[in-house]
Amino acid sequence: MSAIADIRVRPVSFRMPRPWVPTAPDMHLVLVEVLDTEGAAGTGFSWTPTIGVSAVAALLRDDIRSFALGRDTDPRELWPQLWVHLHEAGGGGITTIALAGLDLALWDLAARREGTGVAGLIGRRHQSLPLYGSGVNLHYADDELRAQARRWADVGYPAAKAKVGHADPAEDLRRMRLIRDELGADRRLMIDANQRWSLDDAERALGVLGELDPAWIEEPLRADDLAGYRELRRRTDLPIAMGENLHTVHRFREAIDAGVDVLQPNVVRVGGITPFLEIAAECAAAGVTLAPHLLPDLSAQVAVALNTEVWIEDVEDAWLSDLGALAEPGPVRRDAERVTVDDRPGLGLNWRAATPVMNHSDPRTSPLSSIGAEQ
Repeated sequence: MSAIADIRVRPVSFRMPRPWVPTAPDMHLVLVEVLDTEGAAGTGFSWTPTIGVSAVAALLRDDIRSFALGRDTDPRELWPQLWVHLHEAGGGGITTIALAGLDLALWDLAARREGTGVAGLIGRRHQSLPLYGSGVNLHYADDELRAQARRWADVGYPAAKAKVGHADPAEDLRRMRLIRDELGADRRLMIDANQRWSLDDAERALGVLGELDPAWIEEPLRADDLAGYRELRRRTDLPIAMGENLHTVHRFREAIDAGVDVLQPNVVRVGGITPFLEIAAECAAAGVTLAPHLLPDLSAQVAVALNTEVWIEDVEDAWLSDLGALAEPGPVRRDAERVTVDDRPGLGLNWRAATPVMNHSDPRTSPLSSIGAEQ
């Protein structure tokens, strides 16, 4: 088996067509290239949509690179060793986000070595998966909100998700009714609070929003408050979703025990494909619904290899191709309300050279100041 000969790290940023918040118009990635002792290469990435790009890049360049050099390229063998090595810096968060960059690069390398895509390497079980429309839209005015819902309806999504979290739940209900009117009664509506409520506030808000019969209410509490989720499960019958801000299989097991109905691991935040597959197995064993969070260019490639058909989240204009990050369209293709995954070698992502768009007062400390160069 080949060993890791070198790891190269390159942070990049791309301007978002529809920024999620006005103060953070750019999305940040850390591209990771791994070279093995036989001269083959694989490329992965870490993802930090608003903050943390320099910390992730530094962890990859320093602690991860020094530990991984000379070790086996099998991601399933290396991942647990690296996680133990990095645990002093945190069991999850920056550590698992950084780990994802190398893990994805190793899966890309392994699939390319076999002449197949990642889905084929894992074992494809689905030709396509259902999409749901999603928007970061709490700051949208009414006309923008209606227009977004119309776009979802025009595409043909069978379901869509929108943000809530105003001080008055009646205002959230009013806005969700606008979306419901545009979507029509035959489409499901998911509601995402993005961790904005206390336990009592969540109970009050869900009592108001329950009239919409939501498919789920997402992150009503802080993701860390799993005891709170257990109590909220006792207080409401509405389906509860969370998981985009959990980082390890251990926390997902606790969420399952707390009675969460839908778990939403993000492939990068949990540390890559290796731990994502373990989390998916835990969900399947417990009979809990899995719905991967964001990054459809990546998550769909893994999801088509799961036993159960799962929803893929399509956040408007947030695909890697929408950002201009790819030199050509990736292997995951939108076809109205579903996605399909082409069988290209590896992850099938052909990255383009990027121009830094972040503004730093001191270019010497900018994680993007040497962009385009191997580091």
